[in-house]
Amino acid sequence: MNIAPGKTEVSSIPFDQARVDRLMEEAGIDVLFATSKHNTQYLLGGYKFIFFAAMDAIGHSRYLPIVLYEKGGPEHAAYIGNKMEGGEHQNHPFWTPTLHAACWGTLDAANLAVEHLKQIGKSAARIGIEPGFLPSDAYALVRKALPDAKLIDATDMLERMRAIKTEAELEQLRIASELITDSMLATIAWAREGTTKTDIIEQLRREETNRGAHFEYCLLTLGSSHNRASSSQAWKKGEVLSIDSGGNYHGYIGDLCRMGVLGEPDAELEDLLAEVEAVQQAAFSKVKAGTLGGDMIAHAESVLKASKVSAYTDFFAHGMGLITHEAPFLMTNHPVAYEGTYAAKPLEKNMVLSVETTMLHPTRGFIKLEDTVAVTTAGYVMFGDRGRGWNRGGVAA
Repeated sequence: MNIAPGKTEVSSIPFDQARVDRLMEEAGIDVLFATSKHNTQYLLGGYKFIFFAAMDAIGHSRYLPIVLYEKGGPEHAAYIGNKMEGGEHQNHPFWTPTLHAACWGTLDAANLAVEHLKQIGKSAARIGIEPGFLPSDAYALVRKALPDAKLIDATDMLERMRAIKTEAELEQLRIASELITDSMLATIAWAREGTTKTDIIEQLRREETNRGAHFEYCLLTLGSSHNRASSSQAWKKGEVLSIDSGGNYHGYIGDLCRMGVLGEPDAELEDLLAEVEAVQQAAFSKVKAGTLGGDMIAHAESVLKASKVSAYTDFFAHGMGLITHEAPFLMTNHPVAYEGTYAAKPLEKNMVLSVETTMLHPTRGFIKLEDTVAVTTAGYVMFGDRGRGWNRGGVAA
């Protein structure tokens, strides 16, 4: 067993051990076998290896980080990573008592995980895996090497684990939202008549990067078009702009949408955005710990249904965190393919929601607001709460 140098016992566990143990017990899991980047990051207290931040592939295989955590037995926890991660441990030691920084692919990582499970007496345990994030060759190796083990899908348990954010996570999400909002507003002010969609997206990438965020994507429309892909289309006087961007700060996602106009908005544009805002506010009015998630959705949808723009406007809300759609799952297949399993459950303090209302107006274009809110006992706190009206383009010095 490769004991982490200088460590003989568990250091500070970076998650709520009692809560994770309870969730594992409810799911019938003895040992977690986490392999996704987002769940290994969570279980390691925010750590992710920068070398594979953009791409997992290397040689004939891929990077496969593995965190093994035994319910009630943190002294048996292990992290299995790439050979280069030994330097990461020297500078910022991992909390797990056992570290194997020795792998270059999926099979060597899976083999070390199997050996560790055997050494701690868990070769016949109920092992919680992530089917969507465990490569087939690694799965086959584990299945063959541990014939008496019961492999259980831990996806739901891990989603529940991440659903309630810590104060530190809320701060990361707040910063991410602030950085993305500031970047979008600066980009709108920078863009002028004749600026193309491709240019605007590239400018946003620079704005986010310069502020310390990691650019993920930008979905952009100009004028009456509903097409949000990059192109040579140029912004024209009097046209609207919708800018929907996702970027992350230390892995936590900021995902918001703001509106711009080149010139002054006319009365119709002011009215249309007000309709979108009314639906957003209806949703916010029901965000509070204890409120059923489905009640919040139903209230916003009822306000939208009564609106004169309902024929071409849609409302949606979803959980946010280390990934863009996570628990609480409030709506079914709308638009992402999952079940709204949290609609009948109460919202809980420190859940984080993305709330969005999208209008596909037949002549004025794509008009949308998307906001991020954290659930509190009294209601909610909004992150990036600015620039929610018509932002003027071409006004930067």
